[in-house]
Formats: sequence, structure tokens, C-alpha cells
Amino acid sequence: MTQPTRASLRKALRTARRALTPRQQTLAANRLYHRISSQRDYLRARRIAFYLAGDGEIDPGLLLADALARGKHCYLPCLHPFRPDRLLFLRYREGEPLFPHRWGMLEPSPRRAKAISARTLDMVFIPLVGFDPQGNRLGMGKGFYDRSFAFRQRSGRRSPRLIGLAHECQRVEHLENQAWDVQMDKIESDRRTYRARPI
Repeated sequence: MTQPTRASLRKALRTARRALTPRQQTLAANRLYHRISSQRDYLRARRIAFYLAGDGEIDPGLLLADALARGKHCYLPCLHPFRPDRLLFLRYREGEPLFPHRWGMLEPSPRRAKAISARTLDMVFIPLVGFDPQGNRLGMGKGFYDRSFAFRQRSGRRSPRLIGLAHECQRVEHLENQAWDVQMDKIESDRRTYRARPI
């Protein structure tokens, strides 16, 4: 898939997810929560990275609340202050203040919250713009997650578990994997689980 095609697909899929009504968004988030919250890999994970939904992304907020209630260590991504092409994962506790970054999304303050190495996370929930049934992911195009977890490609590590989250309306038939794309372990939509094929 050429870059312009990826750009036009990205635009169409973002439009589709933003077109979901508040009720559809709430139902999708509830379905996602009820499926994932009973899965063994989620229940066993102690250190989990979440994201704060925006731009029509499926909302993992119920899972975040559940994980906090279970005493799991929860982390949110933050734009790295010294390596602007990467993410930093900061510990989040309920009620802690969040601050807008340069694109307006909320994140913890690197000065106040404790950071964790991406290598020591057990599980990471990653927002998607699009995905295919083989587990390939289309992101926003900035490569933050790909660069932050590139060590998995280089070392052959299978941890942390990378789980893409999306609305079913974001599924496409096929996405060409780029050399720098980090493979998801699975993708969870509001309707079903898509297991990634081995690389």
C-alpha cells in the first residue's frame, strides 16, 4: 500500500470512528470491557499501559478503572521529554492530575509521575486507526508506538504483550506491513478477537 493510500485510508477510518454516536461508543466500550476483563492474560498482568481515548478511539476507561481497583500498576503514555520520537510510560493513580501535551491530549506530568521502562510492562493497550484480520495495525502515522517497542522486533521478545484496541468499523481486508511496524499479539475490537499471525 503506497503512502498516499495509507493516508487516505487513515482519513476514512478516522472519519468512520468519529461518526459513531455517544451511545454506540458507550456500548462498544462496555462490550470491550466485559470481554477483556475476564481474559487470563489480563487478569495475570500486573503492569499495564493504557491510553486516554480521543478522536473517536474506543475507550479503555472501564478497563483502566477495573485494573486500578484490582491493585494493578497502571501506566499512561507521555511524549518523551528528551526523545521526542518516543513514548514514556508514567504511573497513573486514580485522581492524579493530567496535563495537555503539544497536540492537546491529556497525559501525566513527567515531573510528578514515576516512569517505567517499556520493557518491564506486562501488557500494553494500543489505539488503532485501522487493522486487518491478520493483526496488522494502522496507526496515526507518527510511529511513536513502533519506535517505543522496536526492541521487540530486534530481540525477538514476546513481551510486553501488545494488544490493539479498535471499533469493528475500523477493520479492513488487508494492510501491508511496513518494515518498521511492530506486530501486535492480538487485536480486540468491540465485536471479537483477532489473533496476529506469527511474523
